Amino acid sequence: MSAKTNALLRGARDTVPMLIGAMPFGLIFGALAVASGLSVPATLLMSALVFAGSSQFIAVSLIASGTGLVVLLLTTFIVNLRHMLYSASLMRYVGHLPQRWKIPLGFWLTDESFAVVYSYYRDESVADEIKHWYFLGSCIAMYSNWVVCTLIGALLGSALPGLAGWGLDFAMVATFTGIVAPLLRTRPMLLAAVVAGLVALIAYDLPWKLGLMLAALAGVTAGLLAERWGAATSAKEVASESV
Repeated sequence: MSAKTNALLRGARDTVPMLIGAMPFGLIFGALAVASGLSVPATLLMSALVFAGSSQFIAVSLIASGTGLVVLLLTTFIVNLRHMLYSASLMRYVGHLPQRWKIPLGFWLTDESFAVVYSYYRDESVADEIKHWYFLGSCIAMYSNWVVCTLIGALLGSALPGLAGWGLDFAMVATFTGIVAPLLRTRPMLLAAVVAGLVALIAYDLPWKLGLMLAALAGVTAGLLAERWGAATSAKEVASESV
């Protein structure tokens, strides 16, 4: 087995715990989308072309409530802004890759794959030449899992209309907790998580999922400000020591 194939399979294997957590998430989305009025093909197409679980859930709930297209697009755009931060974190590792790699990896990048891949990229004992194959393996595993689970959920949702109310969405909370917790290693990251959580609770009752939008913006803003403040403080300390 070549090193590239081994890295590809290892990426898929290391993503298995995330797949288990995402399975109920995909099933519930499929069932909820059908219950909201989408057909099974439309539901499957959304997962295949959008591939963004949180945004898809929000989009389906907004569609069901008759929300206008502008609000729907703005809400899903803001929710997905976190992927810009993921991309920025990975750019130093994938910036040299050709477009035929960047485009699919960018499309397939998810919270789960980022959590798995980012730790792998920081492992200096692995050759850089094969790390993007590991990235690809993780992405393919997550994408296949999401599309298949969406289809199963949509089909079951048609046969079992109450599937969305079975409480399987707890797996989503557990999965995201498992993703976020190991990454909270610095003060800016911790502050971003705390601020986002508090704002989400305070603004929970706002219409059109505006609370989630505000929480995402507040968390990102708090993290960036804390990081800049820390960098400025370090620069001042270095300057004072050199005097």
